[in-house]
Amino acid sequence: MRNRINLLPLEGKFYKANLHSHTTISDGRLTPEQDKEAYKSRGYEILAITDHRIYGNHEALNEENFLVIPAVEVDINQVSAERLCPEDKTYHINLYDTRPDFKAEEKKKGICPERRYGDFEYINSYIQEMKDMGFLACYNHPYWSMQSYEDYSGLKGFFAMEIYNHGCEHDGLYGYNPQVYDEMLRLGNRMWCVATDDNHNCFLLDDPLSDSFGGFTMIKAKELTLDAVMQALAKGEFYCSMGPEIHELYIEEDELVVKTSPVQKIYVKMDSTRCYRKVDLSEEGLTEARFKLDGNEKYIRVEIKDKDGKFANSNAYFLEDIGYEKGEN
Repeated sequence: MRNRINLLPLEGKFYKANLHSHTTISDGRLTPEQDKEAYKSRGYEILAITDHRIYGNHEALNEENFLVIPAVEVDINQVSAERLCPEDKTYHINLYDTRPDFKAEEKKKGICPERRYGDFEYINSYIQEMKDMGFLACYNHPYWSMQSYEDYSGLKGFFAMEIYNHGCEHDGLYGYNPQVYDEMLRLGNRMWCVATDDNHNCFLLDDPLSDSFGGFTMIKAKELTLDAVMQALAKGEFYCSMGPEIHELYIEEDELVVKTSPVQKIYVKMDSTRCYRKVDLSEEGLTEARFKLDGNEKYIRVEIKDKDGKFANSNAYFLEDIGYEKGEN
């Protein structure tokens, strides 16, 4: 039997998740109950309600086939506490709670950071403090946040960042951030990537400008429980998408194998300008591709694109972390 390293686990089930959502508790237009029902009706099984600065554990909304992740979105603005001007740079951070029973009262009282924009020492210590409380911290929408390399290159400790944010895409085509993800990886950050909606629902759900149902994360977990889902998130056992699907992803001997829904392009990005690629612009497209690895790739990540121009992304895998060595597989 050929040696195989599974980058997406074989066991478990893929659950469709929106990991960034706002309700009437902050500046959204749907109640938490309406938000849940909207996503449940569209085939989602996981929702993180991340209201601004207000931690929420909506466990009463959980069902056997639907999970609401306790969460909050916090911010650090450069100029004004409320970001009153649109040119104000800002850090937005989603905090997903893996241990809602731990320090529950402290979380309810408020866990927002101080307004110390650009103070990497403080921000990184805050992220570590949140991790110690049981949170996974996600770096949100850097393009929309008016940030450049100097604003994020010193950040450490995030488990993931948003590579796509559907609400920001509607705001000004600010949604897709693959360059920022690669820049963070090139700095040595071990972090995953997610796609989210960041929905506020100022438009009806069937309106072309609706910010729901555009970016999602497919989490492969053994069961639909908070513990199983959060463990899968922490371990990177997921991919994210605007539409296309990644069915399997593994290394067999010295080949990376990618199996997908029909797409036109399957690319393998890495830490240099090199890129492995397969393209089929026919109506049938591609559903599988194999790429020979030479062992000199520092990290690899898969990016696919379908005929509608929608992308899906795998997480980045550093070869030394997954146990791959040239000539030993």
